Amino acid sequence: MKRTFKNIFLALTSSVIAFSSCIGDLDVNPLNPTEMSPNQAYGAEVGSYLQGLTKIYYSFINTSGLNVADGGASELIRAFWSTQEVTADACKCAWSSDAWVRDLNSNTWSEAKNDATYAVYCRTILGISYANEFLRSTTEDMLDMRGCDDAVKAKVRQFRAETRFIRAYLYWMAMDTFGNVPFTTENSPLGGGFIPTQTPRVELFNYIVDELNAIAASGDMPAAQSNYPRADIGSVYGLLARLYLNAEVYTATDVAPGTPMWAEAKAACEEIYKLGYSICPDYAALFRGDNGENAKARGEFLFAVPYDAEDTQSYGGTGYLTFAAAAATDVKDDKGTSDESDDEFFGPTGINNGWAGIRVPDPYVQTYFTPAAYDFEAGTYTIADKRGQMFNIQGQTQEMDLYVFTTGWKCWKYNNYPHDKGPKDAEALKLANTKSYSDIDFPLIRLGEIHLIYAEACMHLTAEAQALPKLKELADRAGVTATTSITQEFLVAERARELMWEAHRRTDLIRYGMYGGNTSYSWPFKGGDSAYGQTFEKYMELFSIPPTELASNDRLVQNPGYVDGTAAE
Repeated sequence: MKRTFKNIFLALTSSVIAFSSCIGDLDVNPLNPTEMSPNQAYGAEVGSYLQGLTKIYYSFINTSGLNVADGGASELIRAFWSTQEVTADACKCAWSSDAWVRDLNSNTWSEAKNDATYAVYCRTILGISYANEFLRSTTEDMLDMRGCDDAVKAKVRQFRAETRFIRAYLYWMAMDTFGNVPFTTENSPLGGGFIPTQTPRVELFNYIVDELNAIAASGDMPAAQSNYPRADIGSVYGLLARLYLNAEVYTATDVAPGTPMWAEAKAACEEIYKLGYSICPDYAALFRGDNGENAKARGEFLFAVPYDAEDTQSYGGTGYLTFAAAAATDVKDDKGTSDESDDEFFGPTGINNGWAGIRVPDPYVQTYFTPAAYDFEAGTYTIADKRGQMFNIQGQTQEMDLYVFTTGWKCWKYNNYPHDKGPKDAEALKLANTKSYSDIDFPLIRLGEIHLIYAEACMHLTAEAQALPKLKELADRAGVTATTSITQEFLVAERARELMWEAHRRTDLIRYGMYGGNTSYSWPFKGGDSAYGQTFEKYMELFSIPPTELASNDRLVQNPGYVDGTAAE
């Protein structure tokens, strides 16, 4: 199933439209004059509808058609990950020549175009428009008109539920990143000069929650763990739990604080616990090249984006997280040279090159993993927590120079080798020499996150005892002593360990009051190029609306704090 679905992804690569501005008339039909109309694209057989659905999923990994310097950086997963991690305390990137990198590294972005935030905005909005198109084109009346039988109709109802979920997920990404974003559904007017307006964040939050609850109640989503790598009913409750976790942030307005929804978060987690997901006994296996084929790893995934070195070749997603986390000099032979003709040439993370980009500042490692006996010259260290055994420090220096890759801790959490093989396995070595892309599926929602949401909700509801067994599962897997109490300080640290580099950190720090406008928590290069860090304005908890979008839609209003109107690119 995974490879078949990826093959359809690959087939779509050449058909995705190019665009310089992603908003104007969002819902033209068809979206591109060169594309087929819905009645041309869809017929009486289920296969055409599966291809339409795949186009929706493809929104996460599309690297085509966006006006940015680097196509790989325009992929939604990579761009969203960058906004979440590079802007916070767990990651910095050494690519000084990229303006968007410099802005994210030092929290100095402005109203001017930033490639990463621009990609998140455009990919989410375009994906939503594709979802709307699919839903508009697959009503019962249209299926009847095309002569679809009952079996096809039942399958299309499932596809529609999946599409609604993906649309909700894309709206969540846009809302989390930009706050007030243009809002359309399949019921919005088509063409005729219709230009969408922004919906207040609290209203969009309520819409997403209502939509997810409606999807769950419909009975149309596939059963848990029956639809990998596509979404299932567990995905729906997982996103609901995440939304409820951050409800106080998402429902806040200029005039009123937000509304916590801890009971709802707890209830969503408890729905997930009924569905049979299980914690993978090996944390590292969750991020290995065969995680989508490994039943134990897949059993923890509620929703993931698939990658394949042969069928979905991309420098986004986990390709970025493996290649950018290593240097070309890390890929070498047994003599320490980079001779690719050598039969024992190897990549430490199952890849054949390195880009010398992303790594972890030392204070983050010291605070959350407490390393001991570390020797940067020898490349040795000890960390009791198994989740901290993913670093490499040989040849590095401890103190980070922002734009020198050989400073700080290299993080090889994402490893392209299969879970039961590594650089000393002859067969795996030979294969790694050919890997120019990643096989690692990226977990968008997994059970480890749900356990932590449950713990946070239980803490606020004074029901800590209910969550302690869940936290013990994570502690036992990590090889550390389980906590006997739950505090915010513990959750900040435990989420930093368990969910490191999984695109949660910015959102977490905002929820804990440790991000914009905060003067009590700092990290290297926070708010500028100083290695000691400084506060930056609270309004920067939302990114600016890209100037191209303001120029194309005069109904858009720039987020507060940024210059209102357009800006030069």
